[in-house]
Amino acid sequence: MTKKIGFFIGSLREDSYNKKVAEAFASLLPEGYESVFVKIDDLPFYNEDLETPENAPEAWTRFRNEVKDLDGVIFVSPEYNRSIPAVLKNALDVGSRPYGQSVWDTKPGLVVTASPGGIGGFGANHIIRQSLVFLNVPTLQQPEAYIGNIANLVGEDGKIIDGTMKFFETIVNAYIDFLEKLTK
Repeated sequence: MTKKIGFFIGSLREDSYNKKVAEAFASLLPEGYESVFVKIDDLPFYNEDLETPENAPEAWTRFRNEVKDLDGVIFVSPEYNRSIPAVLKNALDVGSRPYGQSVWDTKPGLVVTASPGGIGGFGANHIIRQSLVFLNVPTLQQPEAYIGNIANLVGEDGKIIDGTMKFFETIVNAYIDFLEKLTK
């Protein structure tokens, strides 16, 4: 049976480096795995007042159902002001509700951050991880994925360069091993 891995991209920019990183990771998934790029840019901000069957936004319902069907989750994000983009935090919040019905629960996770700066989104990476601990998402610890100086790792064709793809492959392989151990 094919396992579905959901990708959640923290950048809304069409030509986002993080989107390129996510696409690169998706291309490295082995046979038997399918990548699903989960849409998060249409989610209304979480507001508990809307958390009723007659008021819940359709986008929340679609999102929650899509995440429920995933076998694993990969978050790929930039760092904004030493934190995470609002769109990604909102997706985490929407998926965690209603209380006691989190769609994230026990899904093996991977956190990847990429930045034009040298520290590779270190702050954002740890903030995402902090939320995932609370949401009961077991997260791959090693190798860590802080992709610094990302602008230098993208070729003229807009794709991640070969040497970096080899590094990405080690991360993907470790994540798949981790996921397999947790989902037996």
